[in-house]
Amino acid sequence: MKDQLYIGVDLGTSAVKLLLVNGEGTILNSVSKEYALAFPNPGWCEQNAEDWWKACVSGIHELLKDADASQVKGIGCGGQMHGLVVLDKEDKVIRPVILWNDGRTTDEVSFLNDEIGTDKISGYTANIAFAGFTAPKLLWMKKHEPEFFERIAKIMLPKDYINYLLTGVHASDYSDASGLLLLDVEHRTWSREMLSICGIREEQLPHLYESYEVIGTVLPEAAEELGIPSDVKVIAGAGDNAAAAVGTGCVGNGDCNISLGTSGTIFISNDEFCVDSHNALHSFAHANGKYHLMGVALSAASCNKWFCDEILKTKDYPAEQKDITDDRLGRNSVFFLPYLMGERSPINDVDARGTFTGLSMDTTRADMVQAVLEGVTFAIRDSFEVAKALGVKIEKSKLCGGGGKSPLWRKIVANVLNIPIEIPSAEEGPGYGGAMLAMVGCGAFESVQACADALVSTAKVIEPDPQIAARYDEQYHKFQKIYPAMKQLFKELR
Repeated sequence: MKDQLYIGVDLGTSAVKLLLVNGEGTILNSVSKEYALAFPNPGWCEQNAEDWWKACVSGIHELLKDADASQVKGIGCGGQMHGLVVLDKEDKVIRPVILWNDGRTTDEVSFLNDEIGTDKISGYTANIAFAGFTAPKLLWMKKHEPEFFERIAKIMLPKDYINYLLTGVHASDYSDASGLLLLDVEHRTWSREMLSICGIREEQLPHLYESYEVIGTVLPEAAEELGIPSDVKVIAGAGDNAAAAVGTGCVGNGDCNISLGTSGTIFISNDEFCVDSHNALHSFAHANGKYHLMGVALSAASCNKWFCDEILKTKDYPAEQKDITDDRLGRNSVFFLPYLMGERSPINDVDARGTFTGLSMDTTRADMVQAVLEGVTFAIRDSFEVAKALGVKIEKSKLCGGGGKSPLWRKIVANVLNIPIEIPSAEEGPGYGGAMLAMVGCGAFESVQACADALVSTAKVIEPDPQIAARYDEQYHKFQKIYPAMKQLFKELR
C-alpha cells in the first residue's frame, strides 16, 4: 500500500496545484503551474480551458520526475466551481470559460429570482440564483451569444473537463453539480424544471457520480502524454470546497471547515439534507455522499493580496501584520467591507463594493491592514450566524487556505467566531482531498470517513480569548450596520 501512488489535482482560479501522495497519505511532491485570467469587461472574468490541460501535463511530468510512475493507481481532482465549460459536437471548447467570480449575469439572476421566483427556484434546486452560478450564465449566453448557445453539445464544469480529457467520459459529481443550479440537490437528480427554464436538454449534461466513484481509466493517448499507465483510475472528484473539506477531515455530521483562499468559505458537513428559509447559505451535496451547507465570501485572502500588492506595493504580508498585537484586536476604529467582486453569502448583491469606513488623520497603515483581515472575517461570521439560526451547532472549525497560514488571521478568526480553530497537520486543500477520494475510489479505504480518520490530524488549536472575543462581538455588530447603509448607494454607483 505504501508504494502505491495517487495524484491529487487542485484546479484553482489562478493555478493548478498537483500533489503526489503515497498509500499512507504522505505527500511526496507538489507542483504548481499558473495560468492567465482575462477580464474582457468590467466585472467579467474568463479563462481558456486549454490552459488548464497544458498546466496539468507539464505539472504532472514535473511531479513524477523522481517517482516510479508505474505505481500511480488513481487521480482525483478538486476544482473551482460554477465555471461554464461548453463543448460542441466534436467536444471542442466553444468559448472561453465564464468563471465563478464573473458578475455579468445580473439580469439573469433577477429573472430567475424575481420573475420565476425564489420559492420555485429553491424548490427545484434547494438554492436560489447567484451571479456566479452556472445556470444564469447559460441564460446570458442564450441571450447574448445565441450562435454559440445553439452549438452546445455538452455542458461541463472545470475539473470535469480535465477528467474528460483524461478518460473521454462526460462526467460530474454531485458536489460540483450542486453549483450549476440545475440539480435537484435533495434527490440527486437533474431538475427537469430548471432544464426547461434554461432551454437545455438532459443529454447535454454529464453523467452524475458520487465524488469517490471511478468514472473510467486514462485514455492511451492521455497516458502517453502524461507518462503514466493507461490503467490509472480517474475518480469523479469534487468541487473545490467539498474536496478541501475532505482534505481537512470535515466529513462528519456538524464538522466545520473555514477556507481563506481567493474566496472565503464556511463549510458545514451534514448527514441530512437541510436548507435555510432565506437561502442565504448554499445547500449542496457533499463529497462523502451526504450533504453540506456553505456560505461564500467572494473575496477573502484576495482582499489582503489586493491591499498589500496594489495599494501598499509590497508582497511582504507578515511584515505588514507584525505590529498588530493582541491589545489592538477588537479595538480598531477602521472597518472594511470586503466586497471587491460583489458578494454572495448571505447578501447576494453583485453591486456591493469594498469600502473603508472610519478613517481619520491618525489612521495608520497597520489599522487598515487589520481592518482588511477583520472585514473578511466578519463577512464569514455573517454566514456563521445564519447556520446558528438554523440550529446548527458549530463548536469548533478547521481552517485552511492561504490566509489561514497567517498566525494573526488565525487568532482573529478564533475570536470573531468565538470558537476553537484547528489547523490541520497537512494543509493542502482540495488537492489532498482529491488524492484521498482517489484512494477511496481505488479501494485503499472503504469510505471517505475511514480515509479521513486514518490520514487527517490536527497540528495545533487556537483558542479564543474571552476578552478579545467580547470586544470583537461589539465590533461585529457595528460592522453589520455598514452594508445596509451603503446598499442603495452601491446600486447608484453601478
